[in-house]
Amino acid sequence: MPQHKDMLRQAALDARKAFVRTVDDAHRTLLEQKLAQHLTSLCAHASVVAGYHPLGSEISPLLAMEEARAVGRIVAFPAFADPAKPFRFLAGDPLEPGPFGIMQPKRRAPVVEPDLIFVPLVAIDGRGTRLGRGKGHYDRALVRLRKTGAKLIGVGWAMQMLPTEIPRDPWDVPLHGFASPDGVEYFG
Repeated sequence: MPQHKDMLRQAALDARKAFVRTVDDAHRTLLEQKLAQHLTSLCAHASVVAGYHPLGSEISPLLAMEEARAVGRIVAFPAFADPAKPFRFLAGDPLEPGPFGIMQPKRRAPVVEPDLIFVPLVAIDGRGTRLGRGKGHYDRALVRLRKTGAKLIGVGWAMQMLPTEIPRDPWDVPLHGFASPDGVEYFG
């Protein structure tokens, strides 16, 4: 794969879309159920679990979010008050559209500090370097939460784990692990 991040991002997005086109609805549901089993086990030690509402070819963590809520965890999703500033995590379901087409909780929902965050990604490497959409929204929001001890788990299809290293910039926030339907892998 190309080493330049923009080219790598585009190649990884194209590969993810191509993979998802090969998966019928029934198989996708089965894979997302397997993912939920792995994510649910991570929720046992968390009080506030943050996730995301999937876009396009992203795998969905929503089944695990529902299970976390069912066992008493607070669930939260990213929400932008101002697209130029880092998003915050708000408790509640993603019911209204926000910037960039992302579904988010209503603006009056309470701000929470998650201790477990399921992070969407385009690709990830074996060091926990995440390749996102390239705007830095997650890196800006996660830098402080990682310092306070939040566990950051990338979520994706198994094929999104790259065998090569992703170039890491100083502002990139490494993740603690990667969860896919195949299981959970922790880094360093």
